[in-house]
Amino acid sequence: MKKTVLIIGGGVGGLVCGAILAKEGYSVRILEKHTVIGGGLHTFKRNGVEFETGIHVISGFQPNGVLRQLFTYLGVFHKLHIKPANHEGFDHFSIAADGQTYKMAIGRENFIATLSANFPEESENIRRYIDRVYEISNNIALYNLRMPSANIFSGMEVMTMSINELIASYTSNPRLQAVLAWNNPLYGGEKDKTPAYVGAMITQFYIEGASRFVDGTQQLADALVEMIEQNGGEVITGNGAHFIDIKDRRIEKVIAENGQEFTADHYISAIHTSSMFQLMDVTKIQKSYYQRIDSIPNSYSTFSVYVIFKPQSFPYLNYTGYYTQDYDWVWKCAEYTSESFPHGCMYITPPITDNDVFAQKMIVNTVMNFDTVRQWENTVTGRRGEEYQAFKKDCENRVLDVMEKIFPGFRSKIDKVFSSSPLTIRDYYGTKEGANYGTKHDCNNMSASHVLIRTKLENLLLTGQCVNLHGILGVPLTALLTCGELLGLEQLLNKIKNATQ
Repeated sequence: MKKTVLIIGGGVGGLVCGAILAKEGYSVRILEKHTVIGGGLHTFKRNGVEFETGIHVISGFQPNGVLRQLFTYLGVFHKLHIKPANHEGFDHFSIAADGQTYKMAIGRENFIATLSANFPEESENIRRYIDRVYEISNNIALYNLRMPSANIFSGMEVMTMSINELIASYTSNPRLQAVLAWNNPLYGGEKDKTPAYVGAMITQFYIEGASRFVDGTQQLADALVEMIEQNGGEVITGNGAHFIDIKDRRIEKVIAENGQEFTADHYISAIHTSSMFQLMDVTKIQKSYYQRIDSIPNSYSTFSVYVIFKPQSFPYLNYTGYYTQDYDWVWKCAEYTSESFPHGCMYITPPITDNDVFAQKMIVNTVMNFDTVRQWENTVTGRRGEEYQAFKKDCENRVLDVMEKIFPGFRSKIDKVFSSSPLTIRDYYGTKEGANYGTKHDCNNMSASHVLIRTKLENLLLTGQCVNLHGILGVPLTALLTCGELLGLEQLLNKIKNATQ
């Protein structure tokens, strides 16, 4: 008889876990509270135009890329429509103060050469830093589909060094330090806290193969669901977990929102850890365990502006744009005031089939702390009141003012525009305080801010962005670790590698 597993949450982590376990012979059932599956992969339509909600830029799908190997093993890679970003500048980092724009090129040598052209006197330091970035990434076993050591914190000083410290150890030029941290908002980087390995691995990840999904990220979620169902699994949407019943340090059953009860041999929580604890009687789990995890600070959130362009009015940009007021603000994007919001933004024109000339739409993301919208935290979507709507419209206009500075005449190209706040992220993703990147990692106290896959409940495992690392890279890698607890990690990694040989 097949072993059974119930997965709470149908985001990237839950779907990848479900696909792996279904492929390996488990009877899989996923409970997802939303009517649309996918979490950060989920897309929505407004005025007939499809927008992504979370994951906008990707990598790892180039030959020998870690995600290409994983999704080839799962039999879904060939279903994905992926477009490489501009080879000579997959990211553009622009500074308002001096009007400079720096291009980040694909490929190790190309990246070094392109950035060295901006800082010729720092070319050797740039090379030394990127060499170190690659060395760090090559030493992270799971990222290279190798078995990690028993203690993931051993032997790597970059676990207890911040990313800004790592950068500063290779150059004293403050402008170059900021430029090397250009993608800080992409992973919720925080000065003096975000571990060096996080920034290094994500930087190397995108240098090697920055790309995008054509026609939206929902395609990956749908492909994983199809694979799960073809292997006898079940994905249930619009009926999330309501209560997790615990007895003698084990989950006895999960009661869904419609009252239906589910039992399984194993359970995996793929939702934010705080959201998971809200489904439990926490007096039945170890108090120190619950309090430690629930007290880990959350990463910042996002205010997003969604633009639909007039036909053939705005060019398609095959790069991701980062814009900030000044160099040192790259570390201060979350330190705005009500008057100074926003300090900067990240913008992207998602690709659609058969149109490489003009953009159909744009997504502009700006960092926003949950405290900015806390006064409305007890409201629900569509019923937040006129004051909130006025606040949101003001923020939307401020973001458009920034875009007008980057692209003069920007507003004249717009057909429709709308926006979302951290409250939207909280309500639709179920993340505490609308945290974009789950809980924070703190290099000053890694053991306190690290969440283990195994829990104090014998038959419950964790996955998702609160464990290890977030995003299109971190969450699938964490899913490998989670499934490895049931299947044997070394055996699983060998199967993935063999699938592409």
